[in-house]
Amino acid sequence: MTTTTAATIDSLQSVPADQGDHHFFLNHLGTVKVAAGGSTSGLALVEFVAPRGFGPPRHLHVEEDELMYVLEGEIRLDLDDGDSTVVSSGAVVTLPHGIPHGWQVVSDEARFLTINAGRRDGPSFDQFVAALGTPTDPSSLPDAIEIDPGHVAAVCAQHGIEVLGPPPPPLD
Repeated sequence: MTTTTAATIDSLQSVPADQGDHHFFLNHLGTVKVAAGGSTSGLALVEFVAPRGFGPPRHLHVEEDELMYVLEGEIRLDLDDGDSTVVSSGAVVTLPHGIPHGWQVVSDEARFLTINAGRRDGPSFDQFVAALGTPTDPSSLPDAIEIDPGHVAAVCAQHGIEVLGPPPPPLD
């Protein structure tokens, strides 16, 4: 039986700062703080800690809208028109469903929240993190491992995420 310390949006709950379901997820740490549960909205909140250079492949969410709130560090956001902008602590980024996007951590490390809602026809974003992640101890980032892009794309497709390109290139 899996023990969870994440809340669900189904009832009034609180989650202490160090709690949640921690996953080593694509070479960074994802902590599900609030899972969608059985909610109609599919609302989920995941806290991420990622090292410099990390960035997902260019992608779009088919149904879910996403907000990113940067708690610490700097993230370069790659915009749909080919431009990019750097956002830092306190910034909020809106990522509507159906809009291609990508980003990359440009500081030594970044800590940020993503809030996803709207997935009603399949697994929600928190379930995506669990499907691609490995339960882990949240005290530090594990060593990086090789990632199979084909596997990532397949799991993304099962969770309403369309991969449109490769991850960003390494930073100098």
